[in-house]
Amino acid sequence: MRLPRLATSLLLAAVAVAGVTQWRASAREAAVMAAYPPTGQFVTVDGLRLHYEMAGSGPDLVMIHGASGSLRDLTFALRDQLTDRFRVIVVDRPGLGHSDPLPDTSLLAQARVIKAGVAQLGVTDPVVLGQSYGGAVALAWALDGGPRALVLVGSPSMPWPGKLDPWYRLTSTAVGRALVIPLASAFVPQSYVSAATTAVFAPDPVPPGYEAHLGTAMALRRPSLAVNTAQINALRAELVTMEPRYPTLTLPVELIHGTADTIVPLTIHSGPLSQLLPNVRLTTIDGAGHMPHHSHSAAVIAAIDRAALR
Repeated sequence: MRLPRLATSLLLAAVAVAGVTQWRASAREAAVMAAYPPTGQFVTVDGLRLHYEMAGSGPDLVMIHGASGSLRDLTFALRDQLTDRFRVIVVDRPGLGHSDPLPDTSLLAQARVIKAGVAQLGVTDPVVLGQSYGGAVALAWALDGGPRALVLVGSPSMPWPGKLDPWYRLTSTAVGRALVIPLASAFVPQSYVSAATTAVFAPDPVPPGYEAHLGTAMALRRPSLAVNTAQINALRAELVTMEPRYPTLTLPVELIHGTADTIVPLTIHSGPLSQLLPNVRLTTIDGAGHMPHHSHSAAVIAAIDRAALR
């Protein structure tokens, strides 16, 4: 009789842990959503609500944020340095920030939704800036047709050697996602998120006020974790299919990449990409990490200005 009793006890304990996990994750999500409500407007594309902010006047500039982020990354400092000469549209990628998730999390599906969404605002021939993962979305947009020019900041573009880190490998399976994502959402401390943010910026410092502006805990919501892990786990295979088509892109492309970027290394991504594109300019920033739009914004703004004139 002891074994059935033990099994029952273990089952009850598991149910209790699951209940506490879901309760705590829900409470944390409610708190961060209250602290960081939508700041912009919404357009609807095929039933999907896409959150955006639009400011300024001039030629259209669409800016797409990276993994685990939101449009707030681009409104922290960069956007307001451009609104005197561009109409700047920043969007939350599907499933992140306040935009609804897509059933299809591919780069192309995201690009098409963003393209259709901004078209409702009268945007038809924009310069498109993508930072980090957002640059891969911008490349998919260009391969599908539409932008007048691209500005890619620290962006993945080429298949890379090796494996993703253990977090992504663990969440590459349905069982892993079901077990790990609720636990991470419920129990990962803010100190861990801050350390991860520091690692993304390294060797550059995190700007004062950045974490509070971004609302880094937004990325710990269960739906956001699920979308982000699905997107990153699929990224390499998508880049494998995109790479052979890069030489067909004749639009102007500005590449900006820090030489000390260890998240998306220059020598694996923008360096080789610059050899494949027929109309490209590569700007390397000595000693800069993965976030040069914050640490070296003047170089990024200069690239945007060049792209608009090319």
